[in-house]
Amino acid sequence: MADEFLCGTPEIHAFIGAVKAILARTAEVEARLAAIRPPFSQLMADRDWLPAEFRRTSEAGGMGSGIASRLLYRRGDGSLSLSALVLPPGAATPVHDHLAWGLVGLYVGEQEEEVYEVGAPMHSEHAVADLKLVAKNRLTAGTFYTLIPPTGDIHRVRTTGAEPSISLHLLGNDVGCVARHRFELDTGAVLPFRSGYTNRECEQSEKRER
Repeated sequence: MADEFLCGTPEIHAFIGAVKAILARTAEVEARLAAIRPPFSQLMADRDWLPAEFRRTSEAGGMGSGIASRLLYRRGDGSLSLSALVLPPGAATPVHDHLAWGLVGLYVGEQEEEVYEVGAPMHSEHAVADLKLVAKNRLTAGTFYTLIPPTGDIHRVRTTGAEPSISLHLLGNDVGCVARHRFELDTGAVLPFRSGYTNRECEQSEKRER
């Protein structure tokens, strides 16, 4: 399958080109992430490259509460994606995992992040998880963090400012279309979760999973 650039700005093409070059020469995940941090930081610092259509909230998003997950780029084999998550003021994502290494950065606005860990090893056949809140972070524009599962992989974020927040997600999977997990804090229930993308269907990725 061919790579998809749903956002075809020169900045995205340059960034993805740099990332793919790093991935081609670097196998170890921590080394990959360290090498990607400078171009990701540069992308985060440029406030003008993201077109208006990728900054809008949406009532049809799979995260609920008017949240939009807009795909910017997807590698043809599903091993890399870049997306923009747009949260209206006061909206929060479900508690969820990502199941991939990656970098997540707050591009616009203000957020609060709650990070959770599973108290005991979680297996796919288990329907309940013992979640523990291990960190609560205040995020401002330009802040970004790494994901190396299981460290930091389970979280939820909420917009705390008066304007929508936009976070950029560079992940080592097709995060909107892979089967992941959603966690219910009151019951501990672990539910199947596919967030989808607001601007792209998942049929091709679902065929790759089968």
